[in-house]
Amino acid sequence: MSNVLFHTNHTAPSRRGRQAAALLGIAISLSFTGHAAAQGLTHPSSAFVQSGSAQGTRVLTVGLAWDLPYRWKLGPGELGSYLEASYAYWQIQSSDRAGLSHLSQFALIPALRYRPADGASPWFFEAGLGLTATSSVYRTRQKSFSTSFNFGTHLAVGRSFGEQRQHEVSLRLEHFSNAGIKHPNPGENFVQIRYAHRF
Repeated sequence: MSNVLFHTNHTAPSRRGRQAAALLGIAISLSFTGHAAAQGLTHPSSAFVQSGSAQGTRVLTVGLAWDLPYRWKLGPGELGSYLEASYAYWQIQSSDRAGLSHLSQFALIPALRYRPADGASPWFFEAGLGLTATSSVYRTRQKSFSTSFNFGTHLAVGRSFGEQRQHEVSLRLEHFSNAGIKHPNPGENFVQIRYAHRF
């Protein structure tokens, strides 16, 4: 009995922590989305296409982004914000050895972008956390998810170019998992290259 009690007490905070992280992700996404709707941000500020891969999976993504009015002075630079909506096509090495399979992913990701030199630098760094949903549960030869609903996080570094900074190229590290809401939850990491055109 004591072993059972010890095990329960030891794992409960961890589970509560994962649930709290999941709720925080939902709250952040809904907050940014609600503010965007309230501000009437109907015209996107940019469109993007990106491509990348994980072990056994290739992905092609297209989407739109909307600049948000949140801006802060942070050290020698400026921290801005945007909201992106995307569709991704995943080509997957099937777990049942039947060859390649496919799924679609829809994502809504709020992100923060930092530019040095009071925002004047062509270089930027960003991080995002939001919500994703896939048309089926993701499975490969190496791993199997348990939910179609997952959280998406990313870190990126990029550079703007062009006379009006209308072009952007960035290298992105993206992670998808359900934050431990249900198991198994192996998570998947993608390395992707994005090109964005600002309107």
